[in-house]
Amino acid sequence: MKKFKVLKLFNKLETVAGYCEHCDDDSLLISIVDDFYRCTNCGEDTKQYINGSIRYIKLSGEDQKWLKNQSSE
Repeated sequence: MKKFKVLKLFNKLETVAGYCEHCDDDSLLISIVDDFYRCTNCGEDTKQYINGSIRYIKLSGEDQKWLKNQSSE
């Protein structure tokens, strides 16, 4: 049963190549929840911003609180 839950979780993961503003480097970003990604280089969280092009920006204090609440559910 536990193995099935882990496999189900991995099916929802999305990876993208993007620029991390925390480590100032191009890196692989892994989705945490919708529009929130974690950098595989530095481990910091970013938020996807779409306005003609896709950009990953640092999280605001409100975004960090929201993300913490998502992980506790």
